[in-house]
Amino acid sequence: MSQAIQAVVEQLETPQQRTTLTVEGHELPVTNLDKALWPGAGRKKPLTKRDLLRYFARVSPYMLPHLADRPVFVTRFPNGIAGKSFYQKHWEPVPPFVRTVSIYSSAGDENGAYVIAENLATLLWLGQMAGLELHAWYSRTERAPDALRHGKRFTGSEAALDRSVLNYPDFVVFDLDPYVYSGKEGRGEEPELHRRAFQRTRRLALRVHEQLARLGLETWAKTSGRTGLHLYLPIVRDLDFDAAREVAETIARHALREHPKEVTVDWAVERRRGKIFFDYNQNSRGKSLAVPYSPRRHAAGTVSMPLRWDELESVYPTDFTLRTVPDRLAGDGDAWAGILDRKQDLSAVLGAGRTG
Repeated sequence: MSQAIQAVVEQLETPQQRTTLTVEGHELPVTNLDKALWPGAGRKKPLTKRDLLRYFARVSPYMLPHLADRPVFVTRFPNGIAGKSFYQKHWEPVPPFVRTVSIYSSAGDENGAYVIAENLATLLWLGQMAGLELHAWYSRTERAPDALRHGKRFTGSEAALDRSVLNYPDFVVFDLDPYVYSGKEGRGEEPELHRRAFQRTRRLALRVHEQLARLGLETWAKTSGRTGLHLYLPIVRDLDFDAAREVAETIARHALREHPKEVTVDWAVERRRGKIFFDYNQNSRGKSLAVPYSPRRHAAGTVSMPLRWDELESVYPTDFTLRTVPDRLAGDGDAWAGILDRKQDLSAVLGAGRTG
């Protein structure tokens, strides 16, 4: 543990409800440190904002590389996961240690400031704002090393954004979301996490992994932190989001043809019942899945956990929580370390068309 992280952890040992953290030379006021954000599961005590800030500090060396140069938005839970939540994409003003990037939005025909979470102080500031779930774009603001010909103008118009490097993702993603109900859900509720559904999702993930491996393509898996699994295929940035989504749809529909009783791509929720929803539409500019190591809205304080394929058979999402993940990372390291160094050329492998 670095001295900066150790210093933050020690400062959070204060019995006070509020304090001002000194973080790498920056000052960050934090409040309501013992407010419960997760109610706890079974005999576990609730997890508080203090626990969240301590977690962010300890996992920051592993989490920050996955956030580098990526616009971030968060789901904020001011009164914990049992209370109301809301997305926040744009932030103004921000503390001096927070970097932002201005990006055009056609929804309001205006530019908005997105946070780039590039340092420990920013991560802790988001935690102070009850930003429990962190989402980052699949594309980055920086062009090196594989997108030097794309632009860096992100403001003013949709056309400028289309031409920019933010329109060229680092990944094709597959969101495997089980709509297999336990029978305990209330009327209209989403499926809860349970072992039978997760086992079926795991089997599908392993099939997709094996099929793509036969094409010479390497995928990376993580738990969603809720009920499903996320698969990432790192790619060279010569395909825009439309092309990446076409690749994802091709793979999803192949899985549907191979396993029609197990898989659905249907947008109608009532038609997903009993199947795994293979969501390829996540491959769109501005959309995002939870970032690696992001906390999620589960009572146990689960996080979205990168995995090795050889351990997927034996794990369950509640194995990975704010309590357990920091020690695991300290011992085993980041299973996704170097993912951007393993990019694959889909144009060569699958014949996907290059964009101009």
